[in-house]
Amino acid sequence: MSFDTSRTAEEPAASNPRPATAAADDGRIRVRDLLGPRDRHAELARDVREGLSRPHKEIPPKYFYDARGSDLFERITCLPEYYLTRAETEILERCAADIVADVSPHVLVEYGSGSSRKTRLLLDAMRRRRLLAGYAPVDVSEEALRAAAARLMAEYPELTVTLVIADFDAPVDLSFAGRPRLVAFLGSTIGNFVPETAGEFVKSIAAQLDDGDGFLVGFDLVKDVRELEAAYNDAAGITAQFNKNVLRVLNRELSADFDIESFRHLAFYDAERTRIEMHLASERDQVVVIGDLSMEVDFRAGESIRTELSHKFTREAAERVMACGGLRLHRWETDREERFALALAERG
Repeated sequence: MSFDTSRTAEEPAASNPRPATAAADDGRIRVRDLLGPRDRHAELARDVREGLSRPHKEIPPKYFYDARGSDLFERITCLPEYYLTRAETEILERCAADIVADVSPHVLVEYGSGSSRKTRLLLDAMRRRRLLAGYAPVDVSEEALRAAAARLMAEYPELTVTLVIADFDAPVDLSFAGRPRLVAFLGSTIGNFVPETAGEFVKSIAAQLDDGDGFLVGFDLVKDVRELEAAYNDAAGITAQFNKNVLRVLNRELSADFDIESFRHLAFYDAERTRIEMHLASERDQVVVIGDLSMEVDFRAGESIRTELSHKFTREAAERVMACGGLRLHRWETDREERFALALAERG
């Protein structure tokens, strides 16, 4: 799990940005829609048909995040087992000023809606150095972007905001070109990509960085398997509810008849691939009907749907990902227990 999983981990990055672009000015807010007209129901139907037709069934993790799923994820970030948010916040509380001093950015470009305390730590550090001018959050949801912008603009009256409506599965034309920028990809979301796709994503960002811009990325680190698995198997069962929520989405949006309680949450660490895999395993032989797709899906007892990957990194692995875009690590900061790292990279 991560701050934002708005794409499936296995899909390759598109070679060209989406052509549709719209902008609307509203005082201090500018909206750039890089998605253009889209049929979300058709996208969901396509992804589910493809994913559940594979020999090893899977559903893209972005479909966790309806209103209920987003609320459950916020609860997960506060659980005692889920160290990631606390560890990353600890690093930013200690190092945000140094990161900003290294880059001297006038603009923060952030993947994700930017409503959390972590965003404010960076904006505050920029304000203290009298640098703060612009903020450009990138997210698929215009509603989430507008809500985050409204909160931040009330707190930072000097801020000009460009809302970028975009998916992570296509290169994004970064905003505020020509002004010093810090591009932030927090919350370990990069771990939801397979390594090859992570490298393509980094390459797409690096291609748009100007000399002096910084790219700040969160990496969840390889650690004791018990601690890793506990973070995805909390005692309160909130992660299990979050995982099963994707079946509720399919029932509601595609007229499916998943018996939610006949699937169990399964999360385990694959040491060879250094990743957590999250699945929903069928408790019995059953057939699920997905009405909108006129599709029947057979499940054997124990057969699972993979719903998320979360790769874990060493410093060397993180450096390899950054090198895919010709970037070098300028700064590597971990929390006190070395569970999580923030890497600041620049053009090499």
